[in-house]
Amino acid sequence: MPRKLAPDLWLFGVAVVLLSVGVVMVYSASAIVAGDRFHDPYFFLKRQLCWALLGAAGLWVALRVDYRRLERFVLPLLVVSVALLVLVLIPPIGQAINGTRRWIRLGPVSFQPAELAKLTLVVYLAAFLGRKRDSLDDFRQGLLPPLAVAGTLGALVLAQPDLGNCLTLIALTFALLFLAGGRLGHLGLILAPAVPLIAIAIWAAPYRLRRITAFLDPWSDPRGSGFQIIQSWLAFGNGGVLGQGIGASKQKLFYLPEAHTDFIFAIVGEELGFLGAAGVIALFSVFVWRGLRIGLRAPDAFGGYLALGITVLIATQTLVNLGVVLGLLPTKGLPLPFMSFGGSALLVTLLSTGVLLNISQHANV
Repeated sequence: MPRKLAPDLWLFGVAVVLLSVGVVMVYSASAIVAGDRFHDPYFFLKRQLCWALLGAAGLWVALRVDYRRLERFVLPLLVVSVALLVLVLIPPIGQAINGTRRWIRLGPVSFQPAELAKLTLVVYLAAFLGRKRDSLDDFRQGLLPPLAVAGTLGALVLAQPDLGNCLTLIALTFALLFLAGGRLGHLGLILAPAVPLIAIAIWAAPYRLRRITAFLDPWSDPRGSGFQIIQSWLAFGNGGVLGQGIGASKQKLFYLPEAHTDFIFAIVGEELGFLGAAGVIALFSVFVWRGLRIGLRAPDAFGGYLALGITVLIATQTLVNLGVVLGLLPTKGLPLPFMSFGGSALLVTLLSTGVLLNISQHANV
């Protein structure tokens, strides 16, 4: 009798809890702003629920369709991702917000192509490394192709401009190449010239330079570049150990910018306290643990690298978001997976989780 396929219940349960907590916190953090801006306190909640349901449907489909079929769609995914990243730069297709072009609007719906590009890169790297893992010692055949693909996607994302997602793509590529057995000497030689390029990208954009100075000393400009991180610290301080209770945050009352998106963890800290924030971090830790376990026990190389790539992607975005909100990293616009308001990010995260759960059905976990 064939073994009955069953997904990793730990991973599934953690994803459900994080999504549920995220929906509640999005409503709590956004109701006042939504009521003032759109005269509807449920404005952001309704949209988040729609994307959560759509993402849940995508998770179910990804769970039911064998992950090995994804390998056949690597080239179409790359073509679509590159095309969307080019189209988003072309007005009026790309929607300009605060001097950036990161969204394509289709009627009432906006989609961020960079989110699809991250998942596409994971699928491509998994397929490439699954076939070429024995060639990683050869720079031209083993390292140059994935670096070229990642560099192309990263350059298009940087042109939006979006340095945060660009660095995420680069970090993801280097992490998977390292896990696959890439030589540290080769990776170091590639990374060395990238550092001054990143420094130039920061120096060329005054707002990025201000973020660096605010990170080093936010109190030097408490009403300007340092305002957001100071308000985030005040939220955590106000939360104490047990928190102020759901809905009782003061910082969401027009003090903390982006309270329902990139800085939602600060509201978690204020309303649920240190224990609630630690609980959320523990849930993400379990997610990463189970994801790495699935990757290491996958039945084939493609599934292993795919699971590791998805886990590294979600872990990287989580660490960067938490680092920014806690003031351990310069301010960078990356959402907190499962929890921040944002349709395309939530949809891709749930799709990725569905693929990870699919792999877990075939892995010995």
